[in-house]
Amino acid sequence: MDLFRYKGGRLLAEGVDVERIAAEVGTPAYVYSRGTFEDHLRKMQEAYRDLDPLICFAVKACGNLHVLRLMAGLGSGFDIVSGGELYRVLQAGGDPAKVVYAGVGKTDEEILDAIRAGIGYFNIESEQELENLIHLAERHGGGRASPKAALRVNPDVDYRSHAYLETGKKETKFGVDIERAVSVFDQYAGNPAVRLCAVHVHLGTGGKTIDPYVDAVKKILPLVDRLRQKGHVVEALDLGGGYGADYETQTVPSAQQYAAGLVPLIKDKGLRLILEPGKTICANAGILLTRVLYTKQGGSKKFVIVDAGMNDLIRPSLYGAFHFIWPARTDARFVPTTRNKDLHFEGNEVADIVGPICEGADFLAKDRSIPPVKRGDLMAVFTAGA
Repeated sequence: MDLFRYKGGRLLAEGVDVERIAAEVGTPAYVYSRGTFEDHLRKMQEAYRDLDPLICFAVKACGNLHVLRLMAGLGSGFDIVSGGELYRVLQAGGDPAKVVYAGVGKTDEEILDAIRAGIGYFNIESEQELENLIHLAERHGGGRASPKAALRVNPDVDYRSHAYLETGKKETKFGVDIERAVSVFDQYAGNPAVRLCAVHVHLGTGGKTIDPYVDAVKKILPLVDRLRQKGHVVEALDLGGGYGADYETQTVPSAQQYAAGLVPLIKDKGLRLILEPGKTICANAGILLTRVLYTKQGGSKKFVIVDAGMNDLIRPSLYGAFHFIWPARTDARFVPTTRNKDLHFEGNEVADIVGPICEGADFLAKDRSIPPVKRGDLMAVFTAGA
């Protein structure tokens, strides 16, 4: 899962006491585990090795330059959604040929920069975007090879997640409906300025089950067959990302479990598989260290006021996301054996853990059972790397 462990009541990051780190750099501070990044990427590479996948780390999940350099050094590609993310990838030494570029709002300047960089694929979100890409490639290609494009298709499957996190249904702003995909290929695939030669799917984020991915592939493969029957080249299938992370202990499928459901469906289809993992690689690889500023009793509620807020970690405020939060140093009787919502020890207190921002939504946890803490104590917010 990760390499953040308690030993003798102290939280260690790959064997280093996090209190020592906080003393040196201050708080709030993010601490990342290189070994966890390496382990998670290796497990995904091994799980899909029969398909020789192109694994593109989702920069949106963690754009830290040091992390991107690490991922590039491990051979990872990158999934980007902006020109700024492309710039970061290039600064980190990423291979532009292993970059896939998604997002509904690519500007002309961003598209031109990506063409000049020689990225792997543009993930196309609409007919109008494809027309614009063709227009820019025709006028500014400068003798370069025609850029490749993948059409993002909405398979309209139930992702079973928070409404804000679902991106593969008909009512979302992303991609084109699966029923329109053939007509888009018919109209644009023959244009020499852009090679429309792949299909892209992205169902959402925070997935906790394999079923939506299996359902999506079962809808997409007949589309690929139909496109090929009409003479269109389909060389790659980009299944996007959204694979979950263990915000609670062992609550999402492993890479091996995902692959067991997907590889048999795709293996003999002559498709290059592209994956865009983000939080499944980096979420458990990072923690947020924060120090207790004050504790207070307000009416029927106890508050633990810390120096990290929604500006540092917005997920709890934005959609009520759970992060396990615990003191970095604790008595042996309070050392957590799991990181679940219902973890409770005798002697725990129930409190809201809130930040310093002048906004009522500035909280990291509400009604959370935690060991007693006092002013100056260091706390760790787990699974905060994404």
